[in-house]
Amino acid sequence: MLDDQDLDWVRVAHLDDLPEGRVKTVTARTTTLCLSHFDGKWAAMDNRCPHQGGPLGEGSIETGVDGKCWIRCPWHGWDFDPLTGAPPGGHEDTGQQLYPVELRGDEVYVGLEPEPTHTRTVTDEMVETMVNWGVTSVFGMVGHSNLGLADAIRLASGRGDLNYYGIRHEGAAAFAASAYGKLTGKPAACLTIAGPGATNLLTGMWDAKVDRAPVLALTGQVQTQVFGPGAFQDIDLGQAFRGVARFSQTVLSSSRHAELMSLACKTAIVERDVAHLIFPDDMQTLPNENPAAAPKGRLGRADIRPSDVDMEAVRGMLAGARRPIIVMGHGALEARDRVIALAEALGAPVLTTFKGKGLIPDSHPNAAGVLGRSGTPIASWFMNEADLILALGSSFSNHTGIEPSKPIIQVDFERMQLGKFHPVALPVWAELGAFCDALLPEPPRPADAADQVAELVERWQIWRDEKTSRMSEGGGSGVHSAVVFDALTRLCPKDAIIAVDVGNNTYSFGRYFEPHGQRVLMSGYLGSIGFGLPAALGAWAATQDQEAYRGRKVISISGDGGFGQYAMEFTTAVKYGMDLTHILLNNGELGKISKEQRAGDWPVWETQLTNPSFAAFARLCGGHGHKVTEAGELDAAMTEALSSDGPALLEIMTDPDLV
Repeated sequence: MLDDQDLDWVRVAHLDDLPEGRVKTVTARTTTLCLSHFDGKWAAMDNRCPHQGGPLGEGSIETGVDGKCWIRCPWHGWDFDPLTGAPPGGHEDTGQQLYPVELRGDEVYVGLEPEPTHTRTVTDEMVETMVNWGVTSVFGMVGHSNLGLADAIRLASGRGDLNYYGIRHEGAAAFAASAYGKLTGKPAACLTIAGPGATNLLTGMWDAKVDRAPVLALTGQVQTQVFGPGAFQDIDLGQAFRGVARFSQTVLSSSRHAELMSLACKTAIVERDVAHLIFPDDMQTLPNENPAAAPKGRLGRADIRPSDVDMEAVRGMLAGARRPIIVMGHGALEARDRVIALAEALGAPVLTTFKGKGLIPDSHPNAAGVLGRSGTPIASWFMNEADLILALGSSFSNHTGIEPSKPIIQVDFERMQLGKFHPVALPVWAELGAFCDALLPEPPRPADAADQVAELVERWQIWRDEKTSRMSEGGGSGVHSAVVFDALTRLCPKDAIIAVDVGNNTYSFGRYFEPHGQRVLMSGYLGSIGFGLPAALGAWAATQDQEAYRGRKVISISGDGGFGQYAMEFTTAVKYGMDLTHILLNNGELGKISKEQRAGDWPVWETQLTNPSFAAFARLCGGHGHKVTEAGELDAAMTEALSSDGPALLEIMTDPDLV
């Protein structure tokens, strides 16, 4: 028996992950364990029930007829002592193997016998460098052309340096990593094999690229000796990723390996873009004793202050504006508090782009909701009445509809975005926080400026009365989407992270849901169907390894068409015990496309969908599933789904014509 100091101690959980009187399945290296928290003590034992291999960690601690508490196997009810693993008698007389447990701060560690001596490799050096640059979540699929790299990731995961999530389709890994980058501003990584595994990433990589999210793609490749002739799964990955990746390099034996990884991570972070590394199979296990690299001394500050000349012009334009408005885009994410302070000082309404939804709560006195096709009549009214537009971190998408004929001050840290689609009155190159600081605390405001804050109160009341009226509509074919998002507005935790998909469900979300502090993630400029659920996986991963997001509820929203794209990723959520709720608006068709066909005088064709019961599917996968067919059932069902411990799916039968 080894002494505790001779064991390898592997982090398996956070103290908050397991309440008193509960058990859960955890993995230490390659060992699956049942972790129990009972009577103020912690224990870890073999997870496999000796009867038929049932997972004890998916069971519960229950009181037996003898008055004692036992871990009960979920398959056939065999019992085991929560702290010793011993059976009560009457079954096989072999109790469960126990493993030492230590609490270190807020983390739970389990002691395992040391693994055989490992020979350090090229991929060890590169994975350690990746971790040093802050990459702590990896989504992917292990396969024959990435096994050496996967083992380096496994070892890092075993040390507690990163979290790995095995997905069912590489496209979901790409969307999860993209959403992680959009949420945190930090890159997550995707792991794939050569050939089809790598090409399956491309849609999600384009989603990240056009929405300026940092992502790191790690793709396996065939052995270097068979490059080119057409070996099994041999395609030119450099060429395949050329359009989407800002940085793409093949790892060779002569490469400076830590430097390659450093440049990939730096590109993803600084350029907010996709970085790609290709790992030939025979390169991954080459012995290597070189140290990992770190980012110290390689990243400068990103402050870009506006010029004095520009600020003088800004003040002059503001001094003459009676009805200025602010259009806040997703690019204002990091400066949103200062943008709101500027709006308060100016008495200006804040309209957001759809990608910027939630950056200012709709309950704020200066909030005017979303502008554009997915927006509210409040924002449209103030756009029409404005005599000056401050466009802060917005890209002037045609989906948003910023009126180009009005005087516009556009501020962006990226010079190519300034006046990109048409001339503006005053383009200002600056980081948005620095721009706001240059105007605060007392920006110019004419004495006869309109009281737009009072007008906002009136316009919100008009719109809320209209929403109430719409909620009373009924076509007999399902719940009105206004009812769905009214319930979500009332019941959603204020700090939730919400990932939305594409389709009528998304338009309805933009129009009817009123954010009160939640973060919203979407496939913005690519507009890719299927984004919602994989994005929730990425957001949940961020709640595990980014302190700013720990404990926040994750919600995803989609239609039946979007959910069907990556439905099996619900099993991924079950596998890792992800506390997320998916709200599925099921109208039995690709409703947005049907609507576009009608609007264009096309016949509605091939938009109907044949669906299973998605709620039953969720239950079969091991999660919570509930179907709602009447509006009166919605509040109770949504409350239950949002409070479920683990993955939950709320299927709501909705009317495709009531959006």
